[in-house]
Amino acid sequence: MLESRRFVIIGFFALVGLIYLLRLFYLQVLDESYSIESSSNSIKRVIEIPFRGQIYDRNGKLIVYNTPVYDLLVTPYKVRVDDTLRFCQVLGIERRDFDSLMTAASAYSRQKPSLFLRQLSKEDFASIQDIMVDYSGFEFAKSSLRTYTAPTLANTLGYVSEITKTQLEKQEEPYYRQSDYIGQSGIEKIYENDLRGKRGTKFVMQNVAGVYKGPWKNGELDTMAVAGDNLYSGIDLEVQQYADSLMVNKVGSVVAIEPKTGQIISMVSAPTYDPNLLASRYFSKNFAALVRNPYKPLFNRPVMASYRPGSTFKLIQALIGLQEGVITPGSGFTHANCPVGCHNHPATSTVALGVTHSCNPYFYNVFRRLIYKNNIKNTFKASAVGLDAWHDNIAKFGIGQRLGIDLPSEYKGNLPNKKYYDRFYGEYRWKFSNIYSLSIGEGELLITPLKMANVAAIIANRGYFYTPHVIHGVGDKKKVKAEYLVRHETGVDPHNFDPVIEGMIGAVEAGTARRSRVEGITIAGKTGTSQNKRGDDHSIFIAFAPVENPKIAIAVFVENAGAGGVAAAPIANLIIEKYLTRKITNKALEERMLKADFMSKVILPGQKKPIPVDTTKKKPVVPVPAKPVTPAKPVATASQNNQRKAL
Repeated sequence: MLESRRFVIIGFFALVGLIYLLRLFYLQVLDESYSIESSSNSIKRVIEIPFRGQIYDRNGKLIVYNTPVYDLLVTPYKVRVDDTLRFCQVLGIERRDFDSLMTAASAYSRQKPSLFLRQLSKEDFASIQDIMVDYSGFEFAKSSLRTYTAPTLANTLGYVSEITKTQLEKQEEPYYRQSDYIGQSGIEKIYENDLRGKRGTKFVMQNVAGVYKGPWKNGELDTMAVAGDNLYSGIDLEVQQYADSLMVNKVGSVVAIEPKTGQIISMVSAPTYDPNLLASRYFSKNFAALVRNPYKPLFNRPVMASYRPGSTFKLIQALIGLQEGVITPGSGFTHANCPVGCHNHPATSTVALGVTHSCNPYFYNVFRRLIYKNNIKNTFKASAVGLDAWHDNIAKFGIGQRLGIDLPSEYKGNLPNKKYYDRFYGEYRWKFSNIYSLSIGEGELLITPLKMANVAAIIANRGYFYTPHVIHGVGDKKKVKAEYLVRHETGVDPHNFDPVIEGMIGAVEAGTARRSRVEGITIAGKTGTSQNKRGDDHSIFIAFAPVENPKIAIAVFVENAGAGGVAAAPIANLIIEKYLTRKITNKALEERMLKADFMSKVILPGQKKPIPVDTTKKKPVVPVPAKPVTPAKPVATASQNNQRKAL
């Protein structure tokens, strides 16, 4: 027994010894990492930052690409600058800038390299490369600059900037480092993981002075950077730029959707700014100027601004009324005992005529029938039950909730229900007479332009929609997110859309939007006037075309422009014609909208009247860049493709 136990103990220690020997062999012979660490004075690990993925429009036109630039890094403890003034002259900076940059670098780490100057052009790099050899402690690193083919889509595309301390601390995986760039808003933020690519690592030899002496082990341990995935959008760049031009000197939004897919064709937030402003070394200065701008160009109005939908909401009321059976296509109403006023139009004896003439009393009665569609005799309880049933039907149109577009900070709006009014009045202490303003899209209703464009798409599709989205393909295989392939049903039967669409056609041909109709294209549309306590009302129009085979659904909001037919309808119909035909026939209407100035009517928060606006140059109100930025030609494509092939 003792003899056998002794052999077991000896065998155990022999096994442990063998494991240690094998481990030492691996570390000293096979594993290069310790060799690299022990040679840290002569071997340097260089991280290669990949190009971010590029972004294309629906026709294959490049929207966003990368321009190669150079960053200047500094390692404070190595710095030797005998003539600071000459050094500053070489780099084109002030002495105070040098001091502040060195202080910031030392605060980060005296032993580790950190950013000193960002985004030097190839020309700048070439002019100072040889001179910088005289200044120890400084080194260059290749980088890239986001560049835009056109000064458009700033809020939709978003911007990239240096990662913040909070973002560094909260990252789930240790990918980003100090001074790295990361998508901070828009598409750049939502698709950050796809766009950023995969880092590469190179090991290079250098002497004690830091002079490059060649690759370590002929690059055997190097890994290549892999470019980020390209993004393919539904944006039509030509139409987008045209829509931008129509919204100059106006505050508001344009959202155009392809009904059959949910792809965003155009998205304008006005006033806008040139995205190149936030893609340069002057980011901080330009960003601060944009923040100070009283018209808030950084505010993405299509998904964040909230308005009462006004008469455009009557379309949903009619559809729910038809589906619930409280009206038929031939239903008509008198104006007797109606607290909402009429617009002095012909009789509205059908749903179609009610829509065409946007009759307030008509939809007051439709809403009343919906609310009291129950057998409850107590009007307070009947109103509460009826409102919740109405709320559930309206919610199926995407109202009162986030649609899930691939942009950050989407506002869900407000769709009141029983609980909402109970908080103000108390349970069963309110009734229809307290909420009838909802019948015409006023009161406590709040929507975004995106939602009303989606409503236009629903009507174009006769009852369903796909979640609106900017990007329809990711990577070479153009993968589509699963959630954008889900068909959302409203529960309204297709035949119930016929009288509503008939009325919308009538509104464009002979009703409230007749002055902006387009010859040769059948457009179904609806104007709206959103009540506004601060100055003139907001102009709204939603539409889709062509009616026979809808290819575009659109919503236009112009703040303080008055009735829907004054500004929003003409702009929408011009964009529709541009998208469908690539030309404009009504040049007079186009000229009028290009010159129209409604910004001078906007009363900003804290103001009692509009502030003066210089419209002589007919440009959006945005700050001038700290230094002109001239986008280079998209030459980074080949390099980006080479990076991708490294996979």
